Amino acid sequence: MTGPRGPGEGGRAARRRPAGTAALALLLLLVLVAGWAVLELNGNISTFDSGGLSRNRPGSAAGQNVLVIGSDSRAGGNRSLGGGTGAVGRSDTAFLLHVHEDGAHATAVSIPRDTLVEIPPCRLPDGSWTSTRSRAMFNSAFTVGGTAGGNPACTQNTVERLTGLRVDHTVVVDFAGFASMTDAVGGVEVCLPHEVRQGDLDPHRGSPGEVIFHKGRQTVSGKKALDYVRVRHGIGDGSDIGRIRRQQAFLASLVRKVRSQGLNPTALLPLADAATRSLTVDPGLGSVDKLLSFALSFKDIDLHDITFVTMPWRYEGDRVAVVQPDADELWAALRADRPPGRPAASASASALADARGGRGRVAVTDASGVPGLAGRVAARLKERGWSVAAVRTEQGRAEDTTVIEFGPGRARQARALAALFPDAFVRGTATEGVSVTLGRDAASAPGPRMEPAGAASGAGGGGGGDAARDGTRAADDNPCSGLSYG
Repeated sequence: MTGPRGPGEGGRAARRRPAGTAALALLLLLVLVAGWAVLELNGNISTFDSGGLSRNRPGSAAGQNVLVIGSDSRAGGNRSLGGGTGAVGRSDTAFLLHVHEDGAHATAVSIPRDTLVEIPPCRLPDGSWTSTRSRAMFNSAFTVGGTAGGNPACTQNTVERLTGLRVDHTVVVDFAGFASMTDAVGGVEVCLPHEVRQGDLDPHRGSPGEVIFHKGRQTVSGKKALDYVRVRHGIGDGSDIGRIRRQQAFLASLVRKVRSQGLNPTALLPLADAATRSLTVDPGLGSVDKLLSFALSFKDIDLHDITFVTMPWRYEGDRVAVVQPDADELWAALRADRPPGRPAASASASALADARGGRGRVAVTDASGVPGLAGRVAARLKERGWSVAAVRTEQGRAEDTTVIEFGPGRARQARALAALFPDAFVRGTATEGVSVTLGRDAASAPGPRMEPAGAASGAGGGGGGDAARDGTRAADDNPCSGLSYG
């Protein structure tokens, strides 16, 4: 069983909670596509009480919707992997997966944990129901009732209220399951713009510690895979949004790995065993046969037709607000069983508007080794309303990745600038102002990469291309692309 976390998770400690385990629930759905099942796996599966589901639910529509929740429960083997230390398990990661009725497309929508939402009445352990809560953090729904197993039904009620979509099934995955499933698949390819040390994973360590991830592409499994999707400090802008993007890239890479190994019993049996041991599901998925029936809906979906997006959002202080009407347009598309075209996901739309309107001064350094790049980029920035404070070239350097650094109070400007450099690494390490140090990636496609996201060629990307500039990602996209915040 998984475990929930305490109600007081709005504080700083809660914001440091690990995230990322939810991604592997989708793996289970793909794992069981082979068309066979082992009866003893039934004994591995735990279910939660569906009596806590809302009495006023949206009606059914075309396609199927499954809510996937990641839990950092300390139960079982989770504590040794960095699971929660309190008596109440928490959930910091969730996405809603829509499998379209045509059997040829699937859309996974990530919901930021700090989103301010309305939490409808939810059932407590004593059988009573809570009152509606307005402007509550999304992930606090999982802690309602303060039990060790969490409250998946309350999170499902909240998602249905937020989206107007009926959730057909809910799946909760824990840390131990995440680690064992990545071991079973033989590791997953990930990408990092620079090395990551122990102190980045634990900011209270007091020292940088040893290198745990080297720069560039690498294969991770077990606890190291868990560390990759959990790490936030010292990578990107330190935000949970950056972590979401990295988790989406991880899941896309994981799906590719499972598909590449083929659907044969030798590969799938240990994976299915690991997966079912780590799940808590609604009664509608409470057997291998039921899981298999659902998983079969994936068998005809190509990698480039599995799309990952983030619910349209914007910062509101240290919380996240839903951007309208963009979010309602996304939910409406899924209710109509239409693959969303290009929802204005995350901060990209507002950041681009900020960039075109001018967001202050930026210093430009060319460390790419590409002659004349700094001058060309500076001219483009000026065209878009930026004031270029300085332009210089560092001789003898040939960096691969563009880096954007920002100082106190400049995060919004950095996000606006990052909209013009979709593959840049963003970090809040400067003492003041905003600067961009250009790598070779800034020169590889200067036209599309310096245009608004909607103008980028190949957005939505099939055929192993780059992640889309509008915040979407396909399962066959380059694992190093589209990680501006992480």
